[in-house]
Amino acid sequence: MKVLLVPNYSKESAVDGATQLTHWLEHEGVEVLWAHDKKLYPDRVVDTEGVGLVVSLGGDGTLLRAARIVEYSEIPMLGISYGHLGFLTCGGPEDLIETVSDALSGDLHVSHRATLDVEVDFEHADGSISTERRFALNDLSLGHGVRGDMIVFDVSVSGHHVDRLRGDGFVVSTATGSTGYALAAGGPIVTPEFHGMVCVPVACHTIMARAFLTSPSDVVELRISRERKADRLFFADGQPMGEGLRGVRARVRRGPGDILLMDRSVRSFYESVSRVFYGRAKRD
Repeated sequence: MKVLLVPNYSKESAVDGATQLTHWLEHEGVEVLWAHDKKLYPDRVVDTEGVGLVVSLGGDGTLLRAARIVEYSEIPMLGISYGHLGFLTCGGPEDLIETVSDALSGDLHVSHRATLDVEVDFEHADGSISTERRFALNDLSLGHGVRGDMIVFDVSVSGHHVDRLRGDGFVVSTATGSTGYALAAGGPIVTPEFHGMVCVPVACHTIMARAFLTSPSDVVELRISRERKADRLFFADGQPMGEGLRGVRARVRRGPGDILLMDRSVRSFYESVSRVFYGRAKRD
């Protein structure tokens, strides 16, 4: 079996941890691969053939990068926190070897995290349309450009028109992504066991627009109105799509495979919610 390490190369402690982990794994007879530094080699593809475990060493952003490498293949993933929040990670550097050892021996809980299959249509200067498709673990977001113009767009779910909205944008997230941008925009915290989508309007010019949930089989569509020539930018897990082009329509559905995220127990999600959002609240 191979283990793929995805360190945050901008954190010396994470790289040191990956080096320490490499020495231990090789001593245990496990083949180790390192994902490349994406800032230095943005176009290089990581080969996951034969990989049985992916370990990210960094924060939640590093884990999202690891998820983009894995995509829908359902290779188990483990996050070691060297970041600020570490909401999605399983342990810290002080538990590095013990946590990875438990993962390899099958002693950790596996959480099935729903993913997104994102398609966005972009308009070119000559009027032609191209489509870009992306994986996402957290969300697809629609936002305005640097001029801050209001966007007008229609929201539909599985062919049923919900509303025409005017505002700063819209977020379609998984349960995992509900604690990210969707939460910042006023959406709910959603248990990972929920496999539908969380839809959250962003700063809309009405008090009627509210967040809502879909079923796992639904398809959410955002169609940009042509009545305003505002910039409209699409991001999948914070990564820009169609750079330099105007998005005209997005379709979001549940992805064909889950992310298998390792943690200590079924209680890990609520323990993380307590730690990050409620100040380690404890009850007698």
